[in-house]
Amino acid sequence: MKTNQIKIYIVALALIFSVSSCKKEVKPSTAIDDESALTNPGDIETATIGTYAVLRNATYVRSAHFLTEYQGDNIAQGQPSSDDLSRCYRYTHIPTGTHGANFWQQAFYVIVAANKIIAAIPENATGDLKQLKGENLYLRGMMEFNLVRVFGRPYTQGNGANPGVPILKEGVAAGTPARNTVKEVYDAAIADLLKAADLMTVAKQDIFASKEVAYALLSRIYLNMGDNANAVKYADLVIASGRYKLLQGGEYQSYFTKTPEANSETIFAIRYTKTEDQDFGAIGSMYYSGTPGSLATPGPQGSTGYAEIYASQQYVTELDKNPADLRHSFIAPYKVNGVQQVNTKISPNVPMYYVTKYSLQEGIANLSSPVYLRLAEMYLNKAEANAKLGNAQLALDDVNLIRTRAGIPTLTLAGIAAANKTALDVVLEERRLEFAFEGQRAYDLFRNNRPMIRNYPGTHALNNTPNTNITQTILPTDARVIFYVPQYEIDNNKNLTQNP
Repeated sequence: MKTNQIKIYIVALALIFSVSSCKKEVKPSTAIDDESALTNPGDIETATIGTYAVLRNATYVRSAHFLTEYQGDNIAQGQPSSDDLSRCYRYTHIPTGTHGANFWQQAFYVIVAANKIIAAIPENATGDLKQLKGENLYLRGMMEFNLVRVFGRPYTQGNGANPGVPILKEGVAAGTPARNTVKEVYDAAIADLLKAADLMTVAKQDIFASKEVAYALLSRIYLNMGDNANAVKYADLVIASGRYKLLQGGEYQSYFTKTPEANSETIFAIRYTKTEDQDFGAIGSMYYSGTPGSLATPGPQGSTGYAEIYASQQYVTELDKNPADLRHSFIAPYKVNGVQQVNTKISPNVPMYYVTKYSLQEGIANLSSPVYLRLAEMYLNKAEANAKLGNAQLALDDVNLIRTRAGIPTLTLAGIAAANKTALDVVLEERRLEFAFEGQRAYDLFRNNRPMIRNYPGTHALNNTPNTNITQTILPTDARVIFYVPQYEIDNNKNLTQNP
């Protein structure tokens, strides 16, 4: 990175990095000086790379993962933890939660940094500057959507009328903004991504934004807001581009150990390298602990990570319905001296399985480059949208494409009818298996007005009385499906309202 990178000091969005029992302090790499930077294309490119770099900060990527994935039913916490991630998992949120604060701070830091660059590039820019303006619009739209999903209710509840998050635009002082509605934030993100797609003409590697990256995120956004026709439209644009392909066989089984540049299915990922510190502060440290380079024989707990979060019994049971399912490669039995282990803290009868989607990139135990968008999602976005549009066979066609890749039997309309299921039922079942541990499951259920039913051992049972009851049900209308606005923001901005 150049020495004249950009540094923005915004009091309301000051970055506060705390150290917890499971997280080490990491400082952002960006630095922007408004007086000397953003005066030529070289500085603008450097500043843009700095904004991408914020995504790699552990206080963003780790907290974002906990806030999204840990609401789901594919994981089980095997033991109590002092980290705030326990509250994310148990649905016992508090306004001073660490991960909500980290995520809010870092996401708005990206938005403010992107705004500076967007404002510095004229509307009639050409060439590299036009591309860079598009990339920063993409980054802003991505953060707007990510924020509103965490702090605003699902769009399909109230048609977006509920409180969302503040919208910050270029050239406008941050001040003390009020919360925009969920619809307004969705609209802002869509506008940013549509403009970004028009401006970006370079097919960059999947660690940077490009036209197809914007289209892919638009497909996800439209699906979440119930605009099924547009969800299909933008998924088709990504598929038709020919830039990506579904990995097959052994390549698919090793998907998450590949670097993004070597992965033809990844649309956008957050790149980590071997030179970066990937220790107990990495996402993978919560899922896996074992000998580097080995998925088949994980080592004892604590050797390379905490391994406090396991694949849930419910998820493993669903996966085991098809023993040949290649997605068994993304979990690994926890063994000691070849003996499958159980966690007596939550159940003496349930085998423990490590999650390996965030481990063993380039053979390093806790190294991974988290995937944000990939081609399989485009097919299953289409499938869900078509199921809701009444196009059951089209939905099933795309589900079967993913099932065939996984090496499991295809489905027929007659077969799912005989099983008393709908096309949407089987789409959501397939999304669960395909995107397990990728932060999708809770949103898949809640946008479809379906409850989260955890019927398996885990520390979520600590919420129940007596705690021998392992079932926890979270209704889609429950206040807990979203997180509190960070309390420090409420204290410093009288115009912000808190979530109930």
